[in-house]
Amino acid sequence: MTEIRVPTLGESVTEATIGRWFKKAGDAVAVDEPLVELETDKVTIEVPAPSAGTLGDIIAKDGETVAVGALLGQINDGAVAAAKPAAAPAKAAAPAAPAPAAAAPAAAPKAAPSDAPLAPSVRKISAESGVDAATVPGSGKDGRVTKGDMLAAIEKAASAPTPVNQPAAAVQVRAPSPADDAAREERVKMTRLRQTIARRLKDVQNTAAMLTTFNEVDMSHIMAMRAQYKDVFEKKHGAKLGFMGFFTKACVQALKDIPAANAEIDGTDLIYKNYYHVGVAVGTDKGLVVPVVRDCDNKSIADIEKNIADFGRRARDGQLKIDEMQGGTFTITNGGIYGSLMSTPILNAPQSAILGMHKIQERPVAIAGKVEIRPMMYLALSYDHRVIDGKEAVTFLVRVKESLEDPARLVLDL
Repeated sequence: MTEIRVPTLGESVTEATIGRWFKKAGDAVAVDEPLVELETDKVTIEVPAPSAGTLGDIIAKDGETVAVGALLGQINDGAVAAAKPAAAPAKAAAPAAPAPAAAAPAAAPKAAPSDAPLAPSVRKISAESGVDAATVPGSGKDGRVTKGDMLAAIEKAASAPTPVNQPAAAVQVRAPSPADDAAREERVKMTRLRQTIARRLKDVQNTAAMLTTFNEVDMSHIMAMRAQYKDVFEKKHGAKLGFMGFFTKACVQALKDIPAANAEIDGTDLIYKNYYHVGVAVGTDKGLVVPVVRDCDNKSIADIEKNIADFGRRARDGQLKIDEMQGGTFTITNGGIYGSLMSTPILNAPQSAILGMHKIQERPVAIAGKVEIRPMMYLALSYDHRVIDGKEAVTFLVRVKESLEDPARLVLDL
């Protein structure tokens, strides 16, 4: 018999929710065949069969929350191959009745006699763990419970799926709707991803001293450069030239000038990160995911654009890996693609800052004493005031603005 357990889910991911089982108890399974779908706060993954055989007991049911290493179910090894040969002898031996009787003694040792004395080690383990020895099947002489039986029972109890209880204050219960309205409502259970997004965003608001500062950027030069080179860029690199590559490089330069924006709190310490892993928020049907473009200071705009395009495709197909969404030091989110003119993004914990991009809109602005119509974008920097001072936040946003309004700065690393 082979156990099916929750695999390691990656850094900081300690639990998952059972999405659905692809097989039922008794179904034949092949090695590496997907058995069950797990939903985490980052991605949905499939757990493959560790061996061939027949799916036995399903321990964790659909919708249950399980920890890393928890027992999901069991596979009866070789049960498929053994079942058919056993059927033929059974028919031939039908007149002979001793076979069922022979099976009875084998099962007897599992039930411990009620008056069987317990060994001192068993009594000690029972007292310390709280596991009643009377409920544990014994494998010793005359069905006695052994130390090994107790340890196995404790391990099984520890690995069993345990629901994660939300604090009462965090559960929002609505008042009942009038009967006429209730008949026209649809109740849908929140996905694991949506529940986790809601919890994490609220946790950030409860723990971080979050503040947002704004600025605006004239996109004229970036848009002109993009219009001039987008065709040759796509032909050479196989990816479209968007704005995210420019914004990512501009943020990296600003992060170098303002290290606090690339830091995080660890207890009473501040961790300043001398590497630049930028998370890019991507919207999917299941919710928001944030894949991370690593070492952006060592990548060209073309490399960044190709990474982001690849992440976007795989995010929408649900094919992102967990390690591709971990380790970010700063995040960029673009509400402008949905038409947002201004917003205050929420931090992506434990990061200390996040940049919000918005819709490009032509507006009248004063240029050298004259009113001109320019394509303008509002920028929003939300930051943790425990780590970043107001002066640093404003300076960061000014650095980003300067780089975007004068793209030569990006090339010259100014």
